[in-house]
Amino acid sequence: MAKPYLVRKLEDIAPVPCPCGQARRIITGADNDLLSVHRVSIDATAQVHYHNELTEYYVILEGSGTIMLDDERVPVGPNDVIMIPPGTRHALDGTFEIINIVCPPFDPADEHPVDD
Repeated sequence: MAKPYLVRKLEDIAPVPCPCGQARRIITGADNDLLSVHRVSIDATAQVHYHNELTEYYVILEGSGTIMLDDERVPVGPNDVIMIPPGTRHALDGTFEIINIVCPPFDPADEHPVDD
């Protein structure tokens, strides 16, 4: 019988490239239909992108810099939480460790880079 809970160790998850840097996709759509949870390492300016269907929540664990949200740049740092609704062009600029909560679960087909 399948257990109704899930425990994953960060060190067991291989990083994959993403527009923001390197993501460890800890909980995914394969695990549930509600949301996904990623730990993301950002060490430069992330690629500006948007999503048509996904709402993202960034929880900044470490680092500081700015986030671009459409045409606004907002300074951010540890313990800040950012909600990014669908259609919002966004990118972090700085060195960060974040938790990215994506609702519904992350779908790479809904990741749309913005050309400069």
